[in-house]
Amino acid sequence: MSIKVYGIKNCDTMKKAFDFLESKGVSYEFIDYKKQKPSQELMEGFLSRTSLDTLVNKQGTTYRKMEDSQKKALEKAETAISILIENSSMIKRPVISYPDGSLTLGFVPGKIEEKL
Repeated sequence: MSIKVYGIKNCDTMKKAFDFLESKGVSYEFIDYKKQKPSQELMEGFLSRTSLDTLVNKQGTTYRKMEDSQKKALEKAETAISILIENSSMIKRPVISYPDGSLTLGFVPGKIEEKL
């Protein structure tokens, strides 16, 4: 099974996800948002399979430092996508895309293992 893992390489949560997948012998393609900015199409694809509320990492520093007007803009897909593209660290990590088209967001070993 080959899956795609989206995130930021130096993130501690990502490192846990990589270790977990490797311990299970799962091959994956890693897409680093810092090297390859997320596209409009990618964000729309994620949002066709998950909610905006689930996709946005509201626990992180980037979100907490935002002005209220920007936080408000993150409540609607039409305005949120461009913000997420420019501030990819606000996308929950990891986003794992499986061959069946489904996603898991965040490092939740039980949910990931169910999909493998």
